Amino acid sequence: MKKVRVITSAAMLGLLSIGTMTFMSCTKDCEVGYEGSNCKTLSREKFIGDWEGTDQCSSGSYDIDIAVSTSSVDEVTVNIANLGGFGGTVSVKGVMTGTNSLSIASQSVGGGRTLSGNMNVSGNQLTLQYTVQGTNGSDVCNGAYTKK
Repeated sequence: MKKVRVITSAAMLGLLSIGTMTFMSCTKDCEVGYEGSNCKTLSREKFIGDWEGTDQCSSGSYDIDIAVSTSSVDEVTVNIANLGGFGGTVSVKGVMTGTNSLSIASQSVGGGRTLSGNMNVSGNQLTLQYTVQGTNGSDVCNGAYTKK
């Protein structure tokens, strides 16, 4: 009987140890657009600012400056001005999809063209993949930017 009690106690202690390690190794999952230990840091803040870079497109290479600003829509949306080099008054919206990424749904950029794509940030580097669809076909672009 004593042997059974020792084995049972050892098994319980082992399970408790595994459960404690599993619980302690978990990190809190934040809602999209938030990060940090308390999930109160806005992920979009990494994107906010002025960026300079080059877009390599199927139609050619373009040096472009873009400006990313907060949106009043909600805390996971940003405004991106001059994306694709269509002018500072042309702005599209991007929506956070992860802590370092956002998606740009198809939106008008004037002249019968629409733009859609994705943007990722790592430190002061931003990468961008987008497609401009127009009446004469599409232009596929990849951009690399540095924060000013």
